Amino acid sequence: MEKKRIVVKIGSSSLTNSQGEIDQSKFSDHIQAVAALRKAGHEVVLVSSGAVATGFRKLGYPTRPVTLKGKQAAAAVGQSLLIQSYMEQLGQFGIVPAQILLTRKDFSKKDRYKNAYATLMELLERGILPIINENDTVSVEELTFGDNDMLSALVSGLVHANHLIILTDINGLYDANPHTNPEAKRFDKLSDVTDDLLHMAKGTGSSVGTGGMKSKLIAAQTALSLGVKVFIGSGAGSEKLIKILEGEGDGTYIGKDVLTTVTKNKQWISLHSQVSGKIFVDEGAERALVSNGSSLLPAGIYDITGVFNKGDVVEVYGANGLLGRGEVLYSDEELKQAMGKRTTELVITSIEVIHRDRWVKA
Repeated sequence: MEKKRIVVKIGSSSLTNSQGEIDQSKFSDHIQAVAALRKAGHEVVLVSSGAVATGFRKLGYPTRPVTLKGKQAAAAVGQSLLIQSYMEQLGQFGIVPAQILLTRKDFSKKDRYKNAYATLMELLERGILPIINENDTVSVEELTFGDNDMLSALVSGLVHANHLIILTDINGLYDANPHTNPEAKRFDKLSDVTDDLLHMAKGTGSSVGTGGMKSKLIAAQTALSLGVKVFIGSGAGSEKLIKILEGEGDGTYIGKDVLTTVTKNKQWISLHSQVSGKIFVDEGAERALVSNGSSLLPAGIYDITGVFNKGDVVEVYGANGLLGRGEVLYSDEELKQAMGKRTTELVITSIEVIHRDRWVKA
């Protein structure tokens, strides 16, 4: 099997027992499977939940806390316990882990996004196993990923992974709840995530996790859009991850045989950047952007709103609405001066406002 880059996401329910403590049997099973994957020559990035679930008992909570301060305090205690367990058990296989805690700001700020990418690439090149979790201790609601399912999807796109494996306590996606309906049938393979599938998955989760099947499907949808194939399911034994890569996993495979990889610049523009303004273009510019894969020139612009500078991201609108978004090479003031002029009148009008490599269609 050729060397691949795999992102493995392990949920809280797959790591802990009902009391919120690390289940050593489950934990060791995952460690052995990751070690087997590495031994087979693959690169692995681990996205691990479990900090809050591991820590809340130590704070005296009888169940997983629901308040923000309770979750953050539990995460502060639990994260250190979690990474300590990883270090001890991975060390038995000669694997050195690196802890990376991320927030939404690490993705929304371009320089931090690039730094995260550079750090992950350096770790992988040096044979280190990155273990990623959301920084629950400092995250606030509007700056969270929602759950680690989405975090794992975004990470898989960022590192250009071949596969995202989401391990959970349910062996795949069913057409009904398998816990309550014995006639429920599993989807072994799906080419895409449709609106009907999202509606069907009600998002039932465990008592120690935050994500249900719906969140996993939304994450899968995101990963697919970034060119990463997805597996959602369960398994046991040291060979479970190898079997998943070989197509014999106990769960649901999602994705077409061939997917288009999205550059990290376009990922940032599409999923993480903040929009600073709007540009309205005529039919010729719309055709050039959407159909011809060309860059946007000033001559096709007829209106501008918002205040932006070079390097900011703006939305572009045509006659029928939003066309996409891109990173501008000029400020709004510079564009207003050049707007609508012929290419022979100003030097700026012969240069791209948005280069096609910094443009993402809606």
